[in-house]
Amino acid sequence: MGKQLAVRGFAAILAYSMIWILMEWLNYSYNFVYMLAGGSGLLICVIIWIAFPHFKQTTTQHKHLLMRKRYWLYYALVFFGGARRQIFVVFAAFMMVEKFKYSVGEISLLFMINYVFNLLFAPAIGKWIGRIGERKALIIEYTGLALLFMGYAFVENATVAASLYVIDHLFFAMAIAMKTYLQKIADPKDMASTAGVSFTINHIAAVVIPALLGLIWLSSPTLVFIIGSAFTCCSLILAFNIPSIPAAGNEVVRNHFGCANEVEKSS
Repeated sequence: MGKQLAVRGFAAILAYSMIWILMEWLNYSYNFVYMLAGGSGLLICVIIWIAFPHFKQTTTQHKHLLMRKRYWLYYALVFFGGARRQIFVVFAAFMMVEKFKYSVGEISLLFMINYVFNLLFAPAIGKWIGRIGERKALIIEYTGLALLFMGYAFVENATVAASLYVIDHLFFAMAIAMKTYLQKIADPKDMASTAGVSFTINHIAAVVIPALLGLIWLSSPTLVFIIGSAFTCCSLILAFNIPSIPAAGNEVVRNHFGCANEVEKSS
């Protein structure tokens, strides 16, 4: 998964570079750039379909959306992760423009730096998560993000704000741990359906959070990032409930009633 993030980062760098060359140097229109990007994407899909082998599905996936009680911790992590992500995507970049007067070019450069960092460090982050486990990785991620959001709330220096933005994006690469946690606790037949449910939960946060916090932003941008830090603290509390060795039947340290998981007690 770390390597996938690195490849995605490389693709984003390539795309940004091509857009910059086509629009800034060669003065092509938006319409041409979009048609070129869409046509290239379609062509690549056709080539992949023809050139690569078709892998047989070893496990038949459930064809309907389902929610299971034993995945409740994963659902909660997804919700707070989605809420936190929206604050980063919407308000952190907006702060750069509104408060520190970053130009379009400077914001684009920040994006490029983020993707370069993904290219360089995401594979190592993936290996590191495999070594220390999901529980420790997520605890470290959420602790760092809570501090970063408090930094956003009170930062007054444009360079420091840009540094926070880049570090923030790097921390989000550690969300790999949430996916590997699901892989370890879920029935293989549930993977596609659970991914669909998590996508829905994530987008509930994506629809609601920016609208509500946008109203708060008008009177207190600082409060928006303090709320983001509070969301991250909720995720941190949930992360402490991830077992050291997650597996089917050992999804949480403590269940809904505060009782210790039998597997955790025995281990």
